[in-house]
Amino acid sequence: MTDIAASARRLLDLHSSPELLTVVNVWDAISARVVSEVDGIEALATASHSIAAMYGYEDGENIPVDLMIEAVGRIAAATDLPVTADLEAGYGDPGETTRKAIDVGIVGANLEDQVKPLAEAVAAVEAVVKAGEAAGIPFVLNARTDVVAKAGDRDHDEVIADAIERGKAFLDVGAPVVFVPGPLSEDDVSRLVEAYGPQRLTTIGYPGSIPLARQAELGVARVSYGPFSQSVALMALQDLTRDVVAGGGLPGNFRVLN
Repeated sequence: MTDIAASARRLLDLHSSPELLTVVNVWDAISARVVSEVDGIEALATASHSIAAMYGYEDGENIPVDLMIEAVGRIAAATDLPVTADLEAGYGDPGETTRKAIDVGIVGANLEDQVKPLAEAVAAVEAVVKAGEAAGIPFVLNARTDVVAKAGDRDHDEVIADAIERGKAFLDVGAPVVFVPGPLSEDDVSRLVEAYGPQRLTTIGYPGSIPLARQAELGVARVSYGPFSQSVALMALQDLTRDVVAGGGLPGNFRVLN
């Protein structure tokens, strides 16, 4: 496991560095290769929604777990960069799903808490941490809490306090970073970084989110883009289709990427 251990250590170092880690999420081998070729990209992340959509499934662990594992393994095999996979909530067995992911070259993962009871969510995080330890690698668990994304009409200060409590509990059992997707203000990010420590918070990029340079200043470890990167690619495909239907064709800056 020497090579995969080195890849895991590299991914962990990228998260702990004061330089912000940005990952543009991929969903298959060709998207992995295309993104990997861009200067400045140092790691890849998969998006569960995008992989499920590729196979015609709805997101939310509807894709068979072994098919998802095969997909992320193909991504890991297509690049020399460390790859972290979106394992949703663990497909009913977070530890075993993590073991399978490590077996195909994955060195980190997102794990959703889905706002389950805290003890249950912490146990799932512990199972992933133990799977990494059993494999002998510093597996980079990006422990995700969904309290902001699923806040509804709850008081915002209470939601952030909940995110702090859950994130600290995940860190306490060995998760190196905590993922808080959803709309966050600078004040929210400052509160979360203060509670978790610098380079322990990861966020998601979306239109209108805090600029990357500012997130770096605030101590954020990583920003990813979830299924939005696939949506951008599909929008470009749809735009081409409209141009063709209207009598046009390929854009002037077209080149083959493979």
